[in-house]
Amino acid sequence: MTVPSSPASMTARFFLVSYLPTCAALLFLLVLGWAAYGPGTSFRRAWRVATALSPTQVVLLVLLATVVAVLLMPFQLWFVRLLEGTWPGWLGGTLSVERQKARRSELARAAVPASDAPEVLRAAGLAGLRLRQRYPGAEHLVRASRLGNILAATEDRAGRDYGIDAVVAWPRLYPLLGGQLRTVVDDRRNNLDSMARFTVTAVVTAVAALVVLRDAGAWAALAAAPLVVAVLAYHACLHAAVAYGESVQVAFDLSHLTFGATFGLARPGDLSGERVQYRHLCDLWRQSIPTPFPYAAPAPSEGGAT
Repeated sequence: MTVPSSPASMTARFFLVSYLPTCAALLFLLVLGWAAYGPGTSFRRAWRVATALSPTQVVLLVLLATVVAVLLMPFQLWFVRLLEGTWPGWLGGTLSVERQKARRSELARAAVPASDAPEVLRAAGLAGLRLRQRYPGAEHLVRASRLGNILAATEDRAGRDYGIDAVVAWPRLYPLLGGQLRTVVDDRRNNLDSMARFTVTAVVTAVAALVVLRDAGAWAALAAAPLVVAVLAYHACLHAAVAYGESVQVAFDLSHLTFGATFGLARPGDLSGERVQYRHLCDLWRQSIPTPFPYAAPAPSEGGAT
């Protein structure tokens, strides 16, 4: 699920999500290029080249990094989708889905306590929590990667207790969030996107480093450094996705009663009525299925009737 970004947060988001990973990758490749240019591979030579740069050249490099970061920013959602496992079956997508289903089944078995012993109940409870946070409820929703399943669990479970389809409701709920809650959601989404971008950028940087160091002999092993960054960033991305999913769930928990009132709907008398109301409303948003809704009576004006 994506969220709209306010103009006030765009600068910080751009720097964290797009500019910082781009600058790190370009700096790493430039240093390798300067070191490999010439006889042998020398990082002293790279240092001499870097310290000899003129102010104009530095400004041009900064401008280059900015232009690349701006051009890549619209592809952020695609980068996340790539890490979610939206690759074709012939690239191993089908096999990866089956492996994720097996891990989900293993967690589901661990979530069932084998006895009433406190330590067994605690272990089963933790397994159940991990299952809810990291896998969707229905098996057909399982995706090919761990990140994809965490985000699928968020889309599947956020708002479900109230009959809300989080995918279609979230773009409408997000603008209604209070400032403190929105800050938490934005921070966690930015952390998720930043780690996803670092992961993708590091993998691409490793391939580019192999090209730069193709004639550098043993120095070509330096191309593995971005891969280490990619692994660390991906694991950080998983934790960020869990935290983001929790904040989205909390947003629905705190806003579900006032959400319908925003559209003028009468407040239902119980949870069952609320579920029916929101299911019909989500059908309207998702498929344009018209449904007659009872609107709440307008509040009388302070001055009374004239």
